[in-house]
Amino acid sequence: MASSFDSWCFKFFPMALITLAMVISKFSVADPLPAVFSPSPWSPAHATFYGDETASETMGGACGYGNLFSNGYGTDTAALSTTLFNDGYACGTCYQIKCDQSPWCYPGVPYTTVTATNLCPPNLAEDSNNGGWCNPPRVHFDMSKPAFMKIAQWKAGIVPVMYRRVPCATPGGIRFYFQGNGYWLLVYVMNVGGGGDIAQMWVKGRKTGWISMSHNWGATYQAFATLGGQSLSFKLTSYTSKETIIAWNVTPDNWNVGSTYSADVNFH
Repeated sequence: MASSFDSWCFKFFPMALITLAMVISKFSVADPLPAVFSPSPWSPAHATFYGDETASETMGGACGYGNLFSNGYGTDTAALSTTLFNDGYACGTCYQIKCDQSPWCYPGVPYTTVTATNLCPPNLAEDSNNGGWCNPPRVHFDMSKPAFMKIAQWKAGIVPVMYRRVPCATPGGIRFYFQGNGYWLLVYVMNVGGGGDIAQMWVKGRKTGWISMSHNWGATYQAFATLGGQSLSFKLTSYTSKETIIAWNVTPDNWNVGSTYSADVNFH
């Protein structure tokens, strides 16, 4: 009897172990954890501000977000020097900024958080340390005045700061604002979570396969294709985390230029 039991154990347990290994392998390969963007280390920079307390001069900007209030960005925004702006691929990225070792700093304020919505262009006619604050290779934030006034007195004009990239805490899904015509679709990508940035984008009509979109400027992507009269889906890859997500059936068949459509997905 014992011999038969030992023989049964020998046959059963190896099969159980093989089955368990296959289950573990299936979940580890087929269901990988999503890419998550984590905060970067703190680094030194400088910050100035532009506009007034209404932040009206921050509307529009090089990223193409238009009205920052209606599109959810508010006044907590900044223009980036070219070193950070990265030809527009940094549009939508988020930063914590704290005033550092200046008598103009507000005491007890750990940091404020801003979203990159504009470019601070270089002023090569001025010295980089005296007016040409955004000249390369300087890392510089030209903040909205309301954002700047959260960390320092506005009379300072310019203050040394410490900054770090952080995940963008965006409510809801990615939003797509359409421009163009029947043969050219220009999409403004907004409310991007995670790293906040886009490296590559594709569009798919209900009647088409995936069509690669090219980077136009700022946070805009374009496709030269006839896509009217069909619902559209988008595939996006994050510039920072390399995560790829698909927003299925973002629009109805009768979508229009000049309209904004929201997805139910976002980056982590």
